[in-house]
Amino acid sequence: MISINDAFKKFKHRLELTEGEQKDASRRQNDIREYLREEFEIERDFLTGSYARWTKTKPLKDVDIFFVLGMKEAGYRKQKPDVILGKFRAKLARKYGDDRVALGRRSVQVDFGVEAVDDTSGDQVMSVDAVPAFESAGHFEIPDREAGEWVSTDPEVHADRATKANQAFAEEWKPLVKMIKKWNQVVSKPLKPSFLIEVMALELFVPPFRGGYPYELKGFFATAADRVGDTWHDPANLGPAVSDQMDTTRVREAIAAFRRAEEMASRAIRLARDGNEGEALREWRKLFGPLFPLS
Repeated sequence: MISINDAFKKFKHRLELTEGEQKDASRRQNDIREYLREEFEIERDFLTGSYARWTKTKPLKDVDIFFVLGMKEAGYRKQKPDVILGKFRAKLARKYGDDRVALGRRSVQVDFGVEAVDDTSGDQVMSVDAVPAFESAGHFEIPDREAGEWVSTDPEVHADRATKANQAFAEEWKPLVKMIKKWNQVVSKPLKPSFLIEVMALELFVPPFRGGYPYELKGFFATAADRVGDTWHDPANLGPAVSDQMDTTRVREAIAAFRRAEEMASRAIRLARDGNEGEALREWRKLFGPLFPLS
């Protein structure tokens, strides 16, 4: 039987992107980048989001690309967010099909029709999100359909904060974030957006890493249950709070989910301490789904 420690190491490895996934993601996102460069004046485009920060969990979807628009497109900045997002959608739908392209809150998603089985997508990326942006005062402004306005952000600051947190936590911060994101998927995503998990983890995981995934996760779940209702600001100190989707109902659901997770983690730790590792492994699998190994 696999030990708890080895099971978590294996789980950590399973959450890492495979070479095949990275190649497929590179091919897909480069196709979109080349196409949109022909349709708009784009000063530069680059990968952002959890994929670029190496905090993306399985299955691989929602790979974010920032498209920084040039002066010829400046007129869009004076219009409502729906205009540029609608334009991006129309252009992408012409290439990928109307039923494969959808408007998001701040992006346009291209769905490649890949189905996930047991939390994996067969080394294929499931979707890519195209985010139109303009440079502004050293940062960026992107359209926000829900807010009805352009909002400030800086994904490069987000990436830097994640890198520093990972270094301070013995390179275990990002793996733990991916594990918690996987848990969030398993329990039907009470936390939205998933970036909120990263923002909370910047504060709730206090270095140094003391060793032992079970105890770090149990501690996170316990503290998060008490803190999820806080206002969690953008790490770049720009734009709206990252927690702005967490209304009273969602916060209540998240608190309950975190408390259940803490109870399950505590039970798994007790089972392992009492020598019942098989049951402990099954308890962790209930938390994290089929990617968590039993052997």
